[in-house]
Amino acid sequence: MKKLLYISAILLIAACSKPKDKKAELADLQKQQQEINAKITKLQSEVGTVDSTKAVEVGALEIKTSTFTNYVQIQGKIDAQDNTTAFSQSPGTITALYVKVGQHVGKGQVLAQLDNSVLQQQIAQTEANLDLAKTVYERQKNLWDQKIGTEVQFLQAQANYKAGQKSLAALRSQANLYRIVSPISGTVDQMDLKLGQAVQPGQPGNGIRIVNADVLKIKADVPESYSGSVNTGNQVQILVPDAKDSLTTTVTFAAKAIDPTSRSFAVEIKLPQRASLRPNMTAIIKIANYTKANAVVIPVKAVQRSETGDYVFVNEGGIAKQKNVKLGVTYGGQTEILSGLKAGEQLITEGAADIEDGDKVKATQSGY
Repeated sequence: MKKLLYISAILLIAACSKPKDKKAELADLQKQQQEINAKITKLQSEVGTVDSTKAVEVGALEIKTSTFTNYVQIQGKIDAQDNTTAFSQSPGTITALYVKVGQHVGKGQVLAQLDNSVLQQQIAQTEANLDLAKTVYERQKNLWDQKIGTEVQFLQAQANYKAGQKSLAALRSQANLYRIVSPISGTVDQMDLKLGQAVQPGQPGNGIRIVNADVLKIKADVPESYSGSVNTGNQVQILVPDAKDSLTTTVTFAAKAIDPTSRSFAVEIKLPQRASLRPNMTAIIKIANYTKANAVVIPVKAVQRSETGDYVFVNEGGIAKQKNVKLGVTYGGQTEILSGLKAGEQLITEGAADIEDGDKVKATQSGY
């Protein structure tokens, strides 16, 4: 700006002076401009853009080793270990309901009865025929034991009796298909059935859901890229926002197969019994897939990048020294340093972008 004002003043004086040869005047001005530019360049080199005698205030911290853990954070859903819907195995009309929602039931308990009156009549007739067959068989056996009658008569009576037993067993098994039986022990969680309602096996709204909420687990899908680092036994941190609950446990199951559609694999985590947790709650899980003890860990904000690689500044006796570093895993704003730094050095974390290698610095303590 000073340069432009100076040139403008010269031009103004020249304009107010007596007219002279324009070529000579132009040459004179160009010469003066060159002299001014040379003086400006010299002064800039002498003064410099930064006062090198003044220390730059920065924030720094002492590097310490610690255990570094990287986590894979995904979302999962709480599910009951035993969660099923019981259906009848044959279509029919409901004639009796033996339970209600919220009631505890045992494995094998009959929950509802469907109309099987026709089968019951067939069973009654078969039982009567079986009684007759049994009587004939016993008499034939007594006679045969006394060597009275023929062997064919005895064998025929025996075959009729056994056939009657099998027919009765088959009818009773068929009649059992007209019941809804609980396959597990648990609590009736949902039931929309009513007396007189016609139901079909497997149809929505035609069954009774039983949940064993005493044994819960979390199910989640992990991206394929973590298939080599997430395995059964990995430590996992669990947060259930709706229940305001958290806990630490381990992965109890990690599938080996990758789903071809989602490109992920399933994991399961068994949960301890907790009154605050319920099936279908959303859970945030953080699986530890990398842990290193005695690692050099620094804040990511202290790392700077250039074409030659990553570097940081350390404070060595009030002088900023640039150090090239090799980065490892980064998580939660912290990054692992594989090489280039060691414990005990004072890392510059605040104001590092405003200094250069060799600058004087005045460091104040900062935290991770």
